[in-house]
Amino acid sequence: MQLDLLTALNAERAARRAAVVVTHVESGRQRLVKAADIARDPLRAVLAEHLRTSKSGMEETAEGRVFLTVYVPAPQLVITGAVHISQALAPLARLLGYDLTIVDPRTAFASPERFPDVKLIAQWPGQALPPLGIDRYTAFVALTHDPKIDDPALLHALSRDCFYIGALGSKKTHARRVERLKAQGIEDVAIARIHAPIGLAIGAVSPAEIAVAIMGEITATLRLDKERAAPARGAAAAPAAPAAPEKVA
Repeated sequence: MQLDLLTALNAERAARRAAVVVTHVESGRQRLVKAADIARDPLRAVLAEHLRTSKSGMEETAEGRVFLTVYVPAPQLVITGAVHISQALAPLARLLGYDLTIVDPRTAFASPERFPDVKLIAQWPGQALPPLGIDRYTAFVALTHDPKIDDPALLHALSRDCFYIGALGSKKTHARRVERLKAQGIEDVAIARIHAPIGLAIGAVSPAEIAVAIMGEITATLRLDKERAAPARGAAAAPAAPAAPEKVA
């Protein structure tokens, strides 16, 4: 790969923007197509399909035989709430290749002792979330049960193109949450994006089981279409007392 192309590709990846490298098999000639430019590219249909599936592969095109190498950002999981469920969710998310960030202004909860080797931001969501680049490759989970923390965080997530948004709480808790969000001007169609009660319907009770239910639902939403993923929703209410691509060298 030529240095200028590699530099441009790494810049896109650093900014969490998807891109496709088109390699002409016969000539070896390569070009970089940024996600924002796909709609104007002669191979837009095939590029869009490969970007949608995040899969690289060979294609016969009007330009000849090409190999499309797809680069998409590593999925990230952003959690509000440095709680017991988060402690169980963190290693699961990292095992599945997610870049993990936990936001909680309560420093007694958001401590390195409770979350070793986890990116912690002990700030309110209004400060912490905008710099994180929450995007279509982001799963967002609200776990504090504190409207002062979760509601602003959910408002931010709903304003972005997250592929998953989930919130802890019973149906009654979520109904109250819905009313608060409506009072903030959020429409029903946007609120319907929130998975609540959060998690797959596996009868989860303990923090570890709820973490499994949440990570399962995130995976189903990422990997399956909405119609197939939706029936499995709604298992984990509040308890009684979350593959990244290789870096380009």
